[in-house]
Amino acid sequence: MMAMTTFELAQESGGLGTGGVRTWILDNLIPLLLLVVALLLLWLGGGKGDNAGVMRRLGGVIVALAIIGLAVTTDAGKNIGTWIAGLFTG
Repeated sequence: MMAMTTFELAQESGGLGTGGVRTWILDNLIPLLLLVVALLLLWLGGGKGDNAGVMRRLGGVIVALAIIGLAVTTDAGKNIGTWIAGLFTG
């Protein structure tokens, strides 16, 4: 009996891919990071009355979330470019 390598087994089962890792990150890691960021914002600024500082940090979080959204969406870059071009061309 000949032993099969991991690569050969993966090819037989449909090929290698990153779909499982991507799904796990979207389902588990992103919500956990959002929870941690929210708790840190409340703890660092909310308890001291520094509402302006919290809002400044929140702006950075929103930009980071937009970048993550672009990274995990398949045609987001193309769709955003089409939308921006449509603003100028009508």
